[in-house]
Amino acid sequence: MRGEQLAARALRDRGDIILTAGFRTQLGETDIISLTKDKTLCFAEVKTRSPGGMFPPSDAVDQEKQARLVNNAAAYIKAVKLDYRAVRFDIVEVILHDLTHADINIIPDAFGQEYFPAVKKEPKRSFFRRIKDRER
Repeated sequence: MRGEQLAARALRDRGDIILTAGFRTQLGETDIISLTKDKTLCFAEVKTRSPGGMFPPSDAVDQEKQARLVNNAAAYIKAVKLDYRAVRFDIVEVILHDLTHADINIIPDAFGQEYFPAVKKEPKRSFFRRIKDRER
C-alpha cells in the first residue's frame, strides 16, 4: 500500500486529481484513476520494488495485465459519467529504498495505443461503441 500512496502523491504533485484508488471489477484492480490538468482520464498501474532488481518494475506489466487494465478502464468509463478529452494508461514505478526515501518514475502513455489508437481524436460515444465491438 505504501507504494500506491507515494504514487498518488506524485500524481497529485504533477497536477492530477485522484478520482479513485483500488477500482475493482471481476477482471482485477486498477491502482489509481486520475484526471489530468488537460482532462485526460488516466489509469495508472503502480509497481513497487526494492532497489537492485534485474528488471525495471514496469516490465511486470505484460500484455495480459495491460488487457485487463484496458477492460477495467472500459468498465469504469461505462459506470462513471465524466467530462474527459482522452484516455491514457500510465505506469508508476516506485523504488522503496527505506522508510524515508523512494524513487518514483511516472511513465505516461506506457501502453494502450494498440487498444485504442484513435481514442484521443474521437468523442466519448465512439469510444464506447469500439469497446462493445471488441467484446463481441
